[in-house]
Amino acid sequence: MTTTTFLTFVGDQCGKGEKAIRFYTSIFPNSEIKSITKYREGEAGGTPELIKYGVFTLNGTDYMVSESNYNHAWTFSHAVSIFISDNSDDLIQTLFEKLSSNGGQVMVPLDDYKGEGDYGFGKKFGWCQDKYGISWQFVLTE
Repeated sequence: MTTTTFLTFVGDQCGKGEKAIRFYTSIFPNSEIKSITKYREGEAGGTPELIKYGVFTLNGTDYMVSESNYNHAWTFSHAVSIFISDNSDDLIQTLFEKLSSNGGQVMVPLDDYKGEGDYGFGKKFGWCQDKYGISWQFVLTE
């Protein structure tokens, strides 16, 4: 059995999937775009500039992506996020800043808890949304 996170870019995010995965693979180590298949002219679900099916890797973990210009009643939600943990403060800080800037949003500042407890995750925690609508959580491990 294999489980993989699948990101579907719809609504205001439709058409931004390829830019998103090119951005993600440029900032995460050990990352690459494995494949991108676009819709054919006249094919149901999208147009030739949209991703029908794609696979990319972030630090060795595969993700799948698609775009649809159908009028869906849903989009990305903060209730589901990609959780990143690492023992490098510099890496966590850099990724958090890159993902939360240029149209992104900080939901929980990347913080060392200032003596207020540690959420039970690790030494530092933060949560942001990137400019493509994907939600990310970060934890600095011991």
